[in-house]
Amino acid sequence: MNRDTFQALFDLSGRTAVITGGTRGIGLAIAEGFACAGANVVVASRKPEACEQAAARLRELGAEAIGVPTHLGDVAALSALVQTAADTFGGIDILVNNAANALAQPLGRMDPEAVRKSFGVNVEGPLFLVQAALPYLRTSEHAAVLNFGSVAAMQFAPALSMYAAGKSALLSFTRSMAAEFAADGIRVNAMAPGAVNTDMVRKNPPEFIEAMAGAALLGRIAEPDEMVGTALLLCSDAGSFITGQTFLVDGGTVAR
Repeated sequence: MNRDTFQALFDLSGRTAVITGGTRGIGLAIAEGFACAGANVVVASRKPEACEQAAARLRELGAEAIGVPTHLGDVAALSALVQTAADTFGGIDILVNNAANALAQPLGRMDPEAVRKSFGVNVEGPLFLVQAALPYLRTSEHAAVLNFGSVAAMQFAPALSMYAAGKSALLSFTRSMAAEFAADGIRVNAMAPGAVNTDMVRKNPPEFIEAMAGAALLGRIAEPDEMVGTALLLCSDAGSFITGQTFLVDGGTVAR
């Protein structure tokens, strides 16, 4: 190891990253981090205005960036997202499945349509986006997929069972993808954040947010920027021998 090889570990120059839910919160923080690391960045979310604002922010950081309005529950839209990214930048090297649906209904009173909507975004969206991007990932020399789970998938989640079940399924798919795509040189990992200061968390009552902070050994919730280091590790050459893993980034919530 020397200074040049060390600096190259986290360098994403020339690589193209597609990030869903990339216009705010964790997704935007990761997009900004990858932009600073030299990547071309494609951010996707449902709102066109948010996509353009996020892309403009990334261009301010010196990156080549575009925003592509995409609904993760629409399989045809996923193919269009992949094609737009590949047509614009010549391929796809990194795929970050961050977008999520936080629908919550109590067990025993769940609506079938709500379950379909939840799993459509949290499970089917990432699954079929990876499938659509697979031809481009297979030709990349640095292919990496990062799926976002949640600590809810590893704990009792009586109020969030629909969401937790979807995230559990995504973590299972992560392990299977890692095994199936290893021969293609594609690494697949996941992050499972604890409570993070995002719109999703801020919508909860103050006492609920306080309880989430108290559940962590570090005694607080995280800021979105605190997710960037782990994401960069898993999507760069620094993590070249890591695949099939779920990294808990939760301030010690599950350990406690």
